[in-house]
Amino acid sequence: MTTRKRRAPRRLLALTTIPLSLSLLTACFAESGPAGGTGTDERVSVAMLQPPRSGLSPLSDDAFKLSRWATAETLVVLDEAGEAVPALATEWAQVDDTTWRFAVRQDVRFHNGNELTADSVVNSLQHAIDATPVPRILDGVEMTVEADRDDVVITTAEPDPLLPHRLSSPQLAVLDAEAYTDSGVDPAGTGTGPFELTAVDGVVGATLDRYDGYWGEAAHAAGIDVKFVPDGTARAAALRTGEADIVEAIPAGQAASISDDLIVEVPMPRTNTLYLNAETGPFADPGVRAAAREAIDRAAIVESVYEGRADVAEGLLGPALPWAAAYRDEPAYQEMLETRAEPADVDGAKITLGTFTDRAELPEVAVMIEQQLEAVGFDVQQDVREYQFIEADALDGKFDAFILSRATVLDSGDPVAYFASDFTCAGGFSIAQLCSSDVDAAISRAAQTEPGEDRQRASMMAEAEVLATDAAIPLLHERVIQGESARVADAARDPRERILVTASTRLDAAP
Repeated sequence: MTTRKRRAPRRLLALTTIPLSLSLLTACFAESGPAGGTGTDERVSVAMLQPPRSGLSPLSDDAFKLSRWATAETLVVLDEAGEAVPALATEWAQVDDTTWRFAVRQDVRFHNGNELTADSVVNSLQHAIDATPVPRILDGVEMTVEADRDDVVITTAEPDPLLPHRLSSPQLAVLDAEAYTDSGVDPAGTGTGPFELTAVDGVVGATLDRYDGYWGEAAHAAGIDVKFVPDGTARAAALRTGEADIVEAIPAGQAASISDDLIVEVPMPRTNTLYLNAETGPFADPGVRAAAREAIDRAAIVESVYEGRADVAEGLLGPALPWAAAYRDEPAYQEMLETRAEPADVDGAKITLGTFTDRAELPEVAVMIEQQLEAVGFDVQQDVREYQFIEADALDGKFDAFILSRATVLDSGDPVAYFASDFTCAGGFSIAQLCSSDVDAAISRAAQTEPGEDRQRASMMAEAEVLATDAAIPLLHERVIQGESARVADAARDPRERILVTASTRLDAAP
C-alpha cells in the first residue's frame, strides 16, 4: 500500500550520490595507448549498433548515444533501483501539487568553457518543450520552466508525481545555449560530461576526448573512439579480433562463436513486439487481430532465432521489472484479457509486414512470423530495411504489421511514458495507430498515481487494456548481450541502455 508523502520543505538535504556519467562515440577505431591503471593515454574503442538518426540531436533518440558516451548530462539520473538521484541538480523539493524546485549544481562548465546556470538549464528544457515532435518523455505533459536565481522552477498543468524521473531522460540533457541554432542542435563541445564530443563523421563514427575540466570524477580513459556498425556479424567479429574493446548488442546468433568470458548477459526492459495497424487495413478488424495473436508461437521464436537467449513474453513488461508478473494473476487483470475478440477467419487477407535490419535477429523473426501467419491464412509480404529508412513509414501507418524491438522504461525508469507514447490517441510513437478511450483512461490513471505499488498496479491494468485490443502482440523480452574485451574494466552494464562508457571505464594491462 502506498502512503501519501509528507509535503517536502522548500529545500531538501543534498544527496551525495555521484551521477553515473555517459559517453560519446567516435568515427574510427583508434589504436589504444599504453596499458595501465591510470589510463592517461588509453582510448576505448566502441562498436555501436545504430548510426545517428537525427544528427545527434538530444531531442531525438540520438540522445541515448550522448548519454552512453558520457558527454551530455541531465538534472537527475536513476540509480540501479530506478530511484532519482542528483546529477546537474543537487537537490529538489515539491513545493505544491504542480510545482517543483531544483537547485542547479554550481561550478560546472560546459565543454566550451561557458558556465552552467539556471538560465542554461531553462533554455535546454524549453527547447525540448517546444520541439516537434516532442520528446517521448514529455508526451501529454504540459509544463513551464523558469529560472529563480540558482534554482529552476518547473510547473506542470496537472500533478505529476514522476517529474524528477522524467528529468532523467537523456532527451532532456542540458547543453550550452551555443548548441541550439536555427538548423538544429549540435552537441559537439556543448555538453558537461567527462568526455567531450570533438568530431562526428556522419553515420561512420564519432570521437570523444577526456574533458579535464569535468566537475566530477575525472575520466580514466583519454578518449572514446567509436564506429557505428549496424551489421551484427561485423560487431561480433570486431570483438573477436580485438578491433573493438566494447561492443553493443551482440546478436544472439553470434554469441556462441565468442568466448563466454567476453560476453555479459543481462535481462533488460526491452520487448520485441508485433504491432498491428488498428486504424486501417485488415487489422482494423479486432477479430483479424485476434487471429494473428493466436497464430504466433513465441517459444518457437525464442528457441530458434534467439537460441534461448531471451524470455518468452507474457505481456508488454518483462522480467527486468520483477514486480510486473505478480499483478497478472489479479482477477481484474485476467478479466480484462477475457474481453479480447474471438479470432476471425482471415481467408487470404493480404498484409504488409515490416521490420528493420539493424537488430540482426529481427529479419529472422519476420521470416518466422510470416510462416506462422500464413499457416492460418494470411498472405504476407515483407518489407525489411535499415531503421533510419523505415521509421517514418512505420509511424505513418504504412504497414499492416511491424516488428519492433522497443525499450519499455527507456525514458524515465517507469513504463507509463512508453504506454502513453505507443498506445494513446495522442502518442508520438504510435506504430499500431491505436486510439481507444479505455486505453487512454487507463494510462492516464497510471500517470497520475504516485510511485509505489499503486502505480505498479495501475501500470499493469494499462498493460491489460492494451493487450485486450490485440493491437500489440508481445513476442519476447530481450537480454543485453554486451561484448567486452579482456582488458576492459568498469564498462557499464545497464539494462536501461543509458550508460555504456563512464568516467571509470578503462583498459587494464594486457592479460
